[in-house]
Amino acid sequence: MPLAVYILGLSVFALGTSEFMLSGLLQAIAGDMDVSIPRAGLLISAFAIGMVIGAPLLAVATLRLPRKTTLIALITVFGLGQIAGALAPTYEILFASRIVSALACAGFWAVGAAVAIAMVPVNSRARAMAVMIGGLSIANVLGVPAGAFLGEHLGWRSAFWAVAAASAIALAGVVTRIPRIPLPETKPRLKRELAVYRDPQVLLQVVIVALAAGGVFCAFSYLAPLLTDIAGLDEKWVSGVLALFGIGALIGTAIGGRFADAHLFGVLLTGIAASTVFLVALTFLASSPVAAIALAFLLGVSAFYTAPALNARMFNVAGAAPTLAGATTTAAFNLGNTGGPWLGGTVIDAGLGYASPAWAGAAMTVTALGATALALKVTKHTSRDRVVARGAATSSGEQAPDEAPGIAIR
Repeated sequence: MPLAVYILGLSVFALGTSEFMLSGLLQAIAGDMDVSIPRAGLLISAFAIGMVIGAPLLAVATLRLPRKTTLIALITVFGLGQIAGALAPTYEILFASRIVSALACAGFWAVGAAVAIAMVPVNSRARAMAVMIGGLSIANVLGVPAGAFLGEHLGWRSAFWAVAAASAIALAGVVTRIPRIPLPETKPRLKRELAVYRDPQVLLQVVIVALAAGGVFCAFSYLAPLLTDIAGLDEKWVSGVLALFGIGALIGTAIGGRFADAHLFGVLLTGIAASTVFLVALTFLASSPVAAIALAFLLGVSAFYTAPALNARMFNVAGAAPTLAGATTTAAFNLGNTGGPWLGGTVIDAGLGYASPAWAGAAMTVTALGATALALKVTKHTSRDRVVARGAATSSGEQAPDEAPGIAIR
């Protein structure tokens, strides 16, 4: 794996820390800015929505720009966004800084994923994505708790300064270690890139990613009250359990990245099925502290075990538009990360209790499982048609369409 891929993973560590660290800083921000905690929580929603909108928007806007230059510009804007947040005198300016940071973060994810894919052979795509996603997992294990620690002892603004420093280190790595990826001889055309959205497999993959991610985060977003109100744990346990989820995510990413290239659908089906089982088990065993803690860890493993495969498959079905493929995956994940918690909050507001988001999440992952099975069926059918066409072309002495020079059959 090229060193440059690990530099991208380091950059994602900074991005991920900024995205998730506010969960441990809301009370401090609310008190300092003189706003309610729910209003402070809108800073998290703003970042997620910015990711959904920013990924395809930035991918299109930078389509014809050099990849390395784009990465440098985006990580620089992201770092400046952290500085603006650290210096923000009002809630409104802090809110605006989160949106700017989210747009830059989304663009970096989209372009960075395309660069990582471009630097490795086809049979190493999932491993390359696992390195990038590993940066996100480490952000959950180390970055988010560190941000909470800084916020508690040095004030919430110190966490923003720390992410700004991490962004500067990532910028240095991008400048010195990311190679210049040459643009295609034929300049990318927006119309041709957007044509991938007419492919049912691309749209189906968006559904799979959003449902698989949303199902887990539907329950994870409300894990803290479940642990304290149902499992009966003291609040001091919550940060440790969340870190345990992050450790599980890191382990799951490593395992999934190792096997997804050779067994992509196998990883998807087993991982999503495991998440479903763990979510259902959580609803029945939530009153047991030991079971709740163990299931939080296992959910981290299963959710991130599938992440490299979810990313790699999008690049497989949208290979004609690699930058938009990365952007679409980023947007789909954040659709899930936004829709899942919303659904979880809805069932709680309906009076169904803090265990109900696990049921709602299981319903989402079951649907994702069905969509994955459908995608596998369509893929097998398409592959069979290609084999038949190739055989017919060979017997007639003609070249099969899918065997044109430079076109890989996947």
